[in-house]
Amino acid sequence: MNKYFGFVLLLAVLLSDNKTVLAQKDKPLFTAPIGIAPYTFRKHFPNGVAGTLDTIKMMGFTEIEGGGGRMAPEEYKKLCDERGLSIPSFGTSYDQVVKNPDSVIWRAKIFGAKYVMISWIPHKTGSFNFENAKKAVDDFNAAGKILKEGGVTLCYHAHGYEFLPYENGTLLDYMMNNTNPDYVSFEMDIFWIWFGGGDPVSLLKKYGNRWKLMHIKDMRKGTKKDLTGLTSPENDVALGTGEIDIPGILKQAKKTGIKHYFIEDESSVIMTQVPQSIAYLKSLKE
Repeated sequence: MNKYFGFVLLLAVLLSDNKTVLAQKDKPLFTAPIGIAPYTFRKHFPNGVAGTLDTIKMMGFTEIEGGGGRMAPEEYKKLCDERGLSIPSFGTSYDQVVKNPDSVIWRAKIFGAKYVMISWIPHKTGSFNFENAKKAVDDFNAAGKILKEGGVTLCYHAHGYEFLPYENGTLLDYMMNNTNPDYVSFEMDIFWIWFGGGDPVSLLKKYGNRWKLMHIKDMRKGTKKDLTGLTSPENDVALGTGEIDIPGILKQAKKTGIKHYFIEDESSVIMTQVPQSIAYLKSLKE
């Protein structure tokens, strides 16, 4: 009787462990709020900001990376608040950050944003070089210090042209190693990192919490790559249908501690592809 009881108990434990393993496998991989990069809707906003934000809300987004165009930031923030859209980050130009950081801090306070993103360093297209990178490092360190004192973290959105070889690495490595971590962080756009020849997973591991934000997007299979940071918008495809390892990147991003994720789709078919991308994210399991 005791042997029988012991067998039953062991069987119960094994079944319980199997259920635990199955439950863990069924855990969703992506659990962060789903954000949207407003550039995705760049052709829609001119036809009506409120209506476009309604569409964004209807799709299920709860975060948006800035936007508003020339609309007063107070008015734009009100429209976003009414739709349950928070603004943790927003984009601005290189010149604006470098020449007028106080105006960036002012906008950030209105939006309630903790991060400001720069997505392009001025340079001759296709010829990003060490001098461009060095100037950006100096400018980012100086402006980033002012922004930090104002409660805002400067994030540089790498765009793929930074993978020109330099010393034992690339110009992106140079920028990472020479910007002050207290003042300068980075946003990973997985499309452009991949386009420039970088490996998003390896870079997440290598630079850890220097990465604070992420643009999630996928690339049409067979897209020709180079160091221009430019390609056809139609090479943006729905998540999970392209050549980028989305699950692998998201697993590492979670370990790295990425703060906010924004879907970005530059194609002409966003009304079809964006819902597909959201459904794909929600379908991913650990």
